[in-house]
Amino acid sequence: MTPPIVSIVAKSGTGKTTLLEKLIAEMKQRGYRVGAIKHDAHHFDIDREGKDSWRLSQAGADTMLISSPEKLAMVKTYAPEHEPGLAESVATYCCDVDIVLTEGFKKSAMPKIEVHRMEYSEKLLCRDDEYDPSLIAVASDGYLELDVPLFNINDAKGLCDLIEERYLL
Repeated sequence: MTPPIVSIVAKSGTGKTTLLEKLIAEMKQRGYRVGAIKHDAHHFDIDREGKDSWRLSQAGADTMLISSPEKLAMVKTYAPEHEPGLAESVATYCCDVDIVLTEGFKKSAMPKIEVHRMEYSEKLLCRDDEYDPSLIAVASDGYLELDVPLFNINDAKGLCDLIEERYLL
């Protein structure tokens, strides 16, 4: 059985990673095993040029693993048109966790919490230009009139309460 997924979405620079760090720490404090997946719409490379793992990938390895007594990392190469979907990635790589929290994936149908800062925009990604029915809450630094719960942008405990009640209990 695959774990529930909740995506943290927002415009760039709004604080998705900061909120995600707080949510992961709070969920861990509550005893949950947490998976995290960050979506990057751009090309990224986690290897450093010249390192053995980079050399193996450069040589053409389609899947390259780095293994140690405490960690395992994988670099898997595929054509851009074959990028696996979020549900497929979770089912393949996150079967050993209680919940998966993601950063990004704003176009997915997974439940979403939108991070909002008034100084960046008065509009929400999931409510203003398009109505996204998968939005379950908003974490903001200001007051908004919404049809979903509104949390303070720093209220990781309250957001975890919501996630726990809806997806983990």
